[in-house]
Amino acid sequence: MLVAIGDALASRGWLVLRCDLPYRQRRAGGPPRPPEAAADRAGLRAAVEAVRPMVKGRIVLGGHSYGGRQASMLAAEEQKVADALLLCSYPLHPPGQPGKLRTEHLSKITVPVLFVHGTKDPFGSPEEMLDAVRLVPKARLEFIANAGHDLNRGRNLEFLDLL
Repeated sequence: MLVAIGDALASRGWLVLRCDLPYRQRRAGGPPRPPEAAADRAGLRAAVEAVRPMVKGRIVLGGHSYGGRQASMLAAEEQKVADALLLCSYPLHPPGQPGKLRTEHLSKITVPVLFVHGTKDPFGSPEEMLDAVRLVPKARLEFIANAGHDLNRGRNLEFLDLL
């Protein structure tokens, strides 16, 4: 999915940098670990710093699932790191655990945010996502009908027109 998004944006003239977060650079498999989250945000910051001299326009930082969550946390910590966020399949809570919301930082984000979420994503129902997005001062939520956490692997990219 991220390859499809990157290719679509590049074909529209955007400079796109796709990168693995530091946890993925250290090991090919397995989920991210909470103690590594700060290093992952530092990796995102370094990626933005690397491309900033090459970009004349806006910097849109984003990611899928955990990567998007780390991008949103970085933007909440450092308001000037990016000009906007693209968060695909934001992991609002672990599947089946709606009481463990990951929203504490959302109200601190000051840049525009485009959330893209599948209506069948187990990490957050449409109703839960609507409530969470209201916490972000400048946010828009686009649903992909009948998509799960993989957003149908990038087959529906009309939301890119909103960037």
